[in-house]
Amino acid sequence: MILITYELRARLLANGAADTETDHVPVVKLFDPTGPATWLLTELDADGDALFGLCDLGFGFPELGSVSLAELQSVKGRLGLGIERDLYFKARFPLSVYAEAARFAGHITEDERLLRQAADALSKLRPELPPNTAEQTRR
Repeated sequence: MILITYELRARLLANGAADTETDHVPVVKLFDPTGPATWLLTELDADGDALFGLCDLGFGFPELGSVSLAELQSVKGRLGLGIERDLYFKARFPLSVYAEAARFAGHITEDERLLRQAADALSKLRPELPPNTAEQTRR
């Protein structure tokens, strides 16, 4: 299986080349079909190998970080199977929400209830900026 198609590669590279730090929506989900490892990836460096996203090796501590595409492509797990791409994955939230839900669950999850709880918790931590009242008082 091709892990990163041309279209996915273009989206990942565009996210990786962004000038500002952005909470991107995951572009692709990769997984080990014979084990617990899962990756939700948002960016690809210009080198074409370093992917960034939420990485879960199945130890109960998912974390944001980088992984090598070449290494993922070379993995042969149990039964000789390699890493696969989830063809049906459709991201509905930014990566921070998946990371927060994974912190609650101890693994990457697509559970709607946990994702909504994580989104709500994050929105309370980052409230909208209040209107600029200083500008209004000068008028």
